[in-house]
Amino acid sequence: MKIDLNLSKPLMNAAGSLGFAPEARGALDLSHLGAFITNPISLGERSPARGRRYLPFPGGFLLHTGYPNPGLKTAIRRYAARWRRSPLPVLVHLLPQSPQEAAQMVQRLEAVEGIAGVEISLPLHADGQAALAFSQASRGELPVVLRLPLEGATALVPHIASAGLAGISLAPPRGALPLPHGNIVHGRLYGPAIFPLALAVVQALGRSGIPVIAAGGVYRPEQVDALLQAGAAAVQLDSVLWQGGYEFTVR
Repeated sequence: MKIDLNLSKPLMNAAGSLGFAPEARGALDLSHLGAFITNPISLGERSPARGRRYLPFPGGFLLHTGYPNPGLKTAIRRYAARWRRSPLPVLVHLLPQSPQEAAQMVQRLEAVEGIAGVEISLPLHADGQAALAFSQASRGELPVVLRLPLEGATALVPHIASAGLAGISLAPPRGALPLPHGNIVHGRLYGPAIFPLALAVVQALGRSGIPVIAAGGVYRPEQVDALLQAGAAAVQLDSVLWQGGYEFTVR
């Protein structure tokens, strides 16, 4: 079983922020990053969520997309060559719905050249027992990063401390906002307001014994420094990458 995930730089994009494969000639300078995380990929194809998907609020925004993707088989066919040629290590982000799916997806990726590891998202409302089951099912030849909900990470980590993970990462917190006609939209929360929550969670996880890949509300280099000083092994950038330009250097 391969455990270690070696990064030349402690920065990476968060899943869902830069597409399914690195763009060598894209608008962003990828040389700041130590790894590339793909958009989330499920076993089968997923269509976009219905309804309104972007709702701003003071300090950030709510996003509801349903994580549309072509499914793992098609994703491998479309992007494997670009993963292999990537100047950055590529981690494929997976959305399994059961431990059995997780094992099946990881096994398929083990035969794909040029993949440095996988990042596994837990289903919503997964408990500690489920987190352990997904961790164990994903063990194989590739390093595994388990993505935990930001608001539930501290409760889940004791259940997976001995699971042999390369690390844990932090998913955006979830929330809800009303539409003008009264319906409620649930989704992922992004923006500067998330950073204090992320920093507190990283501090709480510092003694877990598992490398923590921080994320949440990071918009300035000094916030990266604060997360690393709080014990994070690396930091993921999300919505700041959509602003058209960024400069992050780690001191």
